[in-house]
Amino acid sequence: MAKVCEICGKKPMFGNNVSHAHNITKRRWIPNLQSVRAIVNGTPKRVTVCTSCLKAGKVIKNIRVKKSPSPPA
Repeated sequence: MAKVCEICGKKPMFGNNVSHAHNITKRRWIPNLQSVRAIVNGTPKRVTVCTSCLKAGKVIKNIRVKKSPSPPA
């Protein structure tokens, strides 16, 4: 699974760790992705979305309604 947001396209960034002695090693910053059931084109679908898109309201989450058992007659 690619670590990419399906809404904004955010993906890992690359850079360096720099120690106090100025030793440099490679590192990655990975976006905070969540798997969410959202409504896409009118149907519920599982999408991978970053938390900034969720917080900004760019995703309409699917609300699951529990079916209550009918009361005995």
